[in-house]
Amino acid sequence: MAILKVNPTRIALLSLKKELKVAQKGHKLLKDKRDGLVKKFMAVIYETKSLRESVEDRLGSAFDSYTRATSMTASAALNTALMVPNAKVDLDVKIQSVMSVKIPEFNIEKKGTAFSYGMLETTGDLDNAMVKFDTVFLDIIRLAQLEKTAENLAEEIEKTRRRVSALENVRIPNLNDTIKFITMQLDERNRDAVVSTMRVKAMILAKEEQTS
Repeated sequence: MAILKVNPTRIALLSLKKELKVAQKGHKLLKDKRDGLVKKFMAVIYETKSLRESVEDRLGSAFDSYTRATSMTASAALNTALMVPNAKVDLDVKIQSVMSVKIPEFNIEKKGTAFSYGMLETTGDLDNAMVKFDTVFLDIIRLAQLEKTAENLAEEIEKTRRRVSALENVRIPNLNDTIKFITMQLDERNRDAVVSTMRVKAMILAKEEQTS
């Protein structure tokens, strides 16, 4: 540890003691914040993992149906069927602050259906694919929200961890060592002052005895 560069005075000692109390309080608050962030992060990660597995499975099924549809439908008919969408999606993004972490919130308003084509020149596989893509779409948006939340939480956890570490391993020990050092210096000065006073007193008494 290191002794801070301050004058070893009583005023400096009082100032350092106040700073130490603030640092200790800040350390506790940051540790509580870090623990809260980690708890929130783990909950988000668990939900993200579960949702991602579900989304990947349903997307895989949707692409299988789409692949079968493309193999049995003429390219021109397929392009015509998917040329003009019949669904409209409005995405509204809001930002919430949770323990100073920006958390995105996606609100989706969906109008229309996934079907924008007639069914004479297409197969049932294309219908199945469109339904599956339509049902998984909202969860894809939800997954994006969760992953961005997890990313922001991870960044804040790392920042908080570094601040906790700096206080715990550097600032607080340095303050404690400096306080001890100044206290020893002041005690030594007090002892020297007492010894000097006793010497002066002894000299005065000796002179008084000589003159009497």
